[in-house]
Amino acid sequence: MSKVLLVEDELSLAMLVKDNLEEQGYKVTHVSDGQAAIERFNQETPDLIILDVMMPKVNGYDVAKAIRTTNKNVPIIFLTAKVQVKDVIEGFESGGNDYLRKPFSIQELLIRMKVMLSDTRLLADETQPEDKVFYLGSFIFDSRKFTLELADDIRNLTAKESHLLQALCMQQNQTVTKESLLLAVWGDDSFFNSRSLDVFISRLRKYLKEEPKLQILNIRGVGYKFIVD
Repeated sequence: MSKVLLVEDELSLAMLVKDNLEEQGYKVTHVSDGQAAIERFNQETPDLIILDVMMPKVNGYDVAKAIRTTNKNVPIIFLTAKVQVKDVIEGFESGGNDYLRKPFSIQELLIRMKVMLSDTRLLADETQPEDKVFYLGSFIFDSRKFTLELADDIRNLTAKESHLLQALCMQQNQTVTKESLLLAVWGDDSFFNSRSLDVFISRLRKYLKEEPKLQILNIRGVGYKFIVD
């Protein structure tokens, strides 16, 4: 039974989510402010956190940052109405794995939770988010310089190509939702940008095709998984 920490001060929504998750077999602990969330996390160490941003005492971003000082791996799904680009960026930078916008369906939340609890995690402790150079088989990807190097061949990437590859590298060998990539790189998940993401994924596959150890897999109905053997 997976343990879920639900951090939400809107009581009616919290009870709706809690009841539905418990029907699916999850053990849910609900708290209604950020300080209580940090304290309860330290006491129970849940398997997944559903975290609203606009919380009393300590906001959701700061809760996530506090948790990440001791635990890099527990999945965090932000649940919020704050959807401006700067808010989304701050969510991911503070340690979130996914960003679900209100209003939302319980079915969508359950699917995202299933992905998070199956194989989507932050990188292990030895590879921190501040790392900017990634060694991908025979390739060296420098996200600071927007370059992808293979032997003496250096390819200059566009900013979006580099940001997308970096997002995949940060969660290599893990399933990443399509919406998360769109929000992190494009700032919104519109249909137009979704089509652009498909094009950029195709470009990255083309660039990396000389290294058989690297694959970007489609995870039907969810997103992508960047395989690095």
